[in-house]
Amino acid sequence: MVLIRKIFAIVAPIWVASFALTGVSLAEDNARGRALYDLCAQCHGGEAQGTELYLAPAIAGLDEWYIVSQLTVFRSGARGMNWQDVGGMRMHPMSLWLQNDEDIQAVSSYVAGMEKVNPPTVVEGGNLAQGKALYATCAACHGKAGEGNEGMNSPPLSHMSDWYLVSTLEKFKAGIRGSNPANPNAVMMRGLSNMLADDQAIKDVVSYISTFR
Repeated sequence: MVLIRKIFAIVAPIWVASFALTGVSLAEDNARGRALYDLCAQCHGGEAQGTELYLAPAIAGLDEWYIVSQLTVFRSGARGMNWQDVGGMRMHPMSLWLQNDEDIQAVSSYVAGMEKVNPPTVVEGGNLAQGKALYATCAACHGKAGEGNEGMNSPPLSHMSDWYLVSTLEKFKAGIRGSNPANPNAVMMRGLSNMLADDQAIKDVVSYISTFR
């Protein structure tokens, strides 16, 4: 018992110091992420609630791994280089403002820690029953409630702006997104989007996804 107490007396201060340093590091990262997000807020909003006028979707509480992956492909040019994708072309130069991986990680962590929002529903004319049937295929990757699946590189869809989901599916179907082999996940989505026969099918499935709140 005496030996154990001596060992604890030596190790305990190291543990405390380690936890303290971790706390400081996290606080610094959070402050850096908050500062970096100030530029993002001009389009995505102060609460990351999204702004349709600026083609900026709601991103509050989005999974950190997905934010990191998208900022990375934007910065590399694997996404956001098609002139028909206005929103994407805005994001490419914005992502270049993040000078390194540490910046991407910091702002991604900050956004992921924000409280999720329920963006207003603006898409009209969708059939929920048809949308539910169509979503059965999507659920294999994105989850039954649109919760996403990091293991399959499938982002969450719940709490997402419905107008953005419609726009995204339209771009995939048209080949505006998903044509760059440097972004294999987008290439796969381009193929899957063709399972939606027309604009009505897109409205149907997005309307159903909007119920995941």
